Amino acid sequence: MAMGREQSDRLFAEALRHIPGGVNSPVRAFRGVGGSPFFARRAHGSRVEDADGNEYIDYVCSWGPNILGHGAKAVVDAVVHAAANGLSFGIPNPGEVDLAAKIRSWVPSVGKVRACNSGTEATMSCVRLARGFTGRDLIVKFEGCYHGHVDSLLVAAGSGALTFGRPDSAGIPARLAELTIVLPFNDPDAVRSVFRDRGREIAAIILEPVPANAGLYLPEPGFLESLREICTAHGTLLIFDEVMTGFRLARGGAQEVYGVTPDLTAFGKVIGGGLPVGAFGGRADIMDHLAPDGPVYQAGTLSGNPLAMAAGLAQMSELEARDGFRALERTGSTLESALRDAARGFEDRLCLKRIGSMFCMYFTGGPVRNLAEAKRSDTAAFGRFFHAMLRRGVYLAPSQFEAGFLSLAHGPLEVEATARAASASLREAL
Repeated sequence: MAMGREQSDRLFAEALRHIPGGVNSPVRAFRGVGGSPFFARRAHGSRVEDADGNEYIDYVCSWGPNILGHGAKAVVDAVVHAAANGLSFGIPNPGEVDLAAKIRSWVPSVGKVRACNSGTEATMSCVRLARGFTGRDLIVKFEGCYHGHVDSLLVAAGSGALTFGRPDSAGIPARLAELTIVLPFNDPDAVRSVFRDRGREIAAIILEPVPANAGLYLPEPGFLESLREICTAHGTLLIFDEVMTGFRLARGGAQEVYGVTPDLTAFGKVIGGGLPVGAFGGRADIMDHLAPDGPVYQAGTLSGNPLAMAAGLAQMSELEARDGFRALERTGSTLESALRDAARGFEDRLCLKRIGSMFCMYFTGGPVRNLAEAKRSDTAAFGRFFHAMLRRGVYLAPSQFEAGFLSLAHGPLEVEATARAASASLREAL
């Protein structure tokens, strides 16, 4: 059982005086589960320790990037070495070239790649580039797919906006939102219908190939393939937002798993090793439309900074050396089986989803294939489950509508402890 939390409560009270909502990213606020957040003091491997000394098995993993676990020696050593030579230059550095080459070698759809500073920057840049390349204005996205806090994409979004019951945001002009067409995920007929009417106006379809910001649900067989066919037929670009799935589900991300080739891809998370980073890449003829070679402007003072490049290279090299994706799949499969055993007797009230090292337990019976079905979840029951797990030393994302993440530091001990906690916590929650 967890200990007291006096220090976290004190810190949160102080944070409320200085920071909107007391947090620097909304989903951290625990609004989706009730209560107030704990404050992390340190983390190592699969565990995170709060300001009061409580230790938790961590399935958030900094929202995905810590795929080797917290404080992986190879990553820390690489960052320390890079920092000793300078924190930032604003000048090209060798790490930018090395990481770009690594990404190209792992993702065949990427002819050229540019680094930026976040997943939001990556998706924003992909959309601008698609519009500049095609000369068209409209974008198609899908309900529940979250692509960062980009004005034209924060429409029917997931992640924190969905947690708070407001999948749109104030401050986005209606005229800008009108340039985004929102469709249900896993509904190819809806996509075909829109393209019959407005195909010549649509610059791009953007989606998470595996939506992981409304919980986690998977593309139905043939859905991604249908999008590729529709885009090709209409001269529209297909953009995969692989900020979550890239270099986590496989070397080549979801596009490798499903065998569908996008025109542009947004990356983040894993390629920074826990440091702020993003990147986007795709066909060379499209990428050559970026300044300084082309008319589409995109820039970033700290883009490709040496610390993030070093961390990303070290992390990707470790994944490769340790056959990391096979190991993550084994652990993911073991955790899924353990959670299904723990949930025995509650099958009609739960829906467990997993792919590779990502998972989500929805508190709803029946299938979950899109946002509408995800939103049937009993969020109050999830909140009770979340706090029961936290008391037993297991930290899940503080929202029904977020995915969980495994790392190479999670092993049989963590899986067994999590299953025991889940068995008891489900009985409290339901």
